[in-house]
Amino acid sequence: MNKNIIPHKYSLQQADRFKLKNHRSLVLWFTGLSGAGKSTIANAVEHVLYEKGIHTYVLDGDHIRNTINKDLDFSNAGRSENLRRIAEIAKLFFDAGTVVLAAFVTPLEKDRAVIKQIIGAAHVVQIFIDSSLTTCEKRDVKGLYKQARAGEIPNFTGINAVFEQPKQSDIHIKTEQETIQQAVDKIIHYITPKLALQHGA
Repeated sequence: MNKNIIPHKYSLQQADRFKLKNHRSLVLWFTGLSGAGKSTIANAVEHVLYEKGIHTYVLDGDHIRNTINKDLDFSNAGRSENLRRIAEIAKLFFDAGTVVLAAFVTPLEKDRAVIKQIIGAAHVVQIFIDSSLTTCEKRDVKGLYKQARAGEIPNFTGINAVFEQPKQSDIHIKTEQETIQQAVDKIIHYITPKLALQHGA
């Protein structure tokens, strides 16, 4: 850190925000191929949390790429920097006492490790939205796979860029076997104890 940059020490801390909101915060990180259902399931989970009075915010790939990270390309270095910045943003929301739902392909194990390092592994719930490439291509609502197959999109995950299956996820959703509602129920069941305040904290 630059010696001239001295962070101010604020009197209100994360625990105070937990008390105000009456729940703890988490970062739910949805990883999987484009078209696997990450944003769909994240959206459904957020609705359930909203009904429970949980403060949430969704970070989505297209929105981030069109705003704060619009200066980045889709090279390996650009993708890693994209995810690093998103992790830093998620950490700020986490510190503010908000449950963050981050829906990003996040294809490489090394980037997933960096995300956990930045936010804190104990505060990240990694959710692998697992759908076969064949199924994702059939869905292809944005037409991205078709463009990638035609050579119009270079470095597209699943076609000409690798997706490394997570070695160990907290939650594994197989979308070809589980409904959206079953996925939501599984996620809510897992995170509910983690959101509860402990000993008045």
